[in-house]
Amino acid sequence: MADLTAKSRNALPDSAFALAGRRYPIENASHARNALARVSQNGTPEEQDQVRSAVHRRYPEIDQGTQPENRKRVVAAMIGKK
Repeated sequence: MADLTAKSRNALPDSAFALAGRRYPIENASHARNALARVSQNGTPEEQDQVRSAVHRRYPEIDQGTQPENRKRVVAAMIGKK
């Protein structure tokens, strides 16, 4: 992932962030994946939905199925649990 210095972050338009308040930068695919990972660790369910939507709109090729809550469902289905 490319370093995002304070100067370059401040130069980004608001549209390069997934949430209001210039939170979770998604100006490139690497940062978008990082935003998904960070929000899954620290974000509320609403924030997680918003970040996932923003990333999907900007980078539809990024696999949303690898999020932790989806992995749990996939693993449970694989071992026969509901």
